[in-house]
Amino acid sequence: MQSDLMEVVRQALLTGMVVIAPALVVGFAVATCVGLVQAATGVHEPLIGLVPRLVAMAVVLLFTLPWMVERLVDLMRSTVALP
Repeated sequence: MQSDLMEVVRQALLTGMVVIAPALVVGFAVATCVGLVQAATGVHEPLIGLVPRLVAMAVVLLFTLPWMVERLVDLMRSTVALP
């Protein structure tokens, strides 16, 4: 029984990391690019760094949402199927 619970928790953590990874990777890439541009130009406005990152992450979430929901539903179905 305890090993089943540990397996469910492990699957939930791995699925959560896989599901959120695309948005985090894009957010990191955009933040890095914006940071380089800000360092090169000398403009250090926090809003200039925040808005592109939020927009990029929102677009990624919008496009990957069906895939994310499918992965999470698969996880829930596999946990309900456990005896």
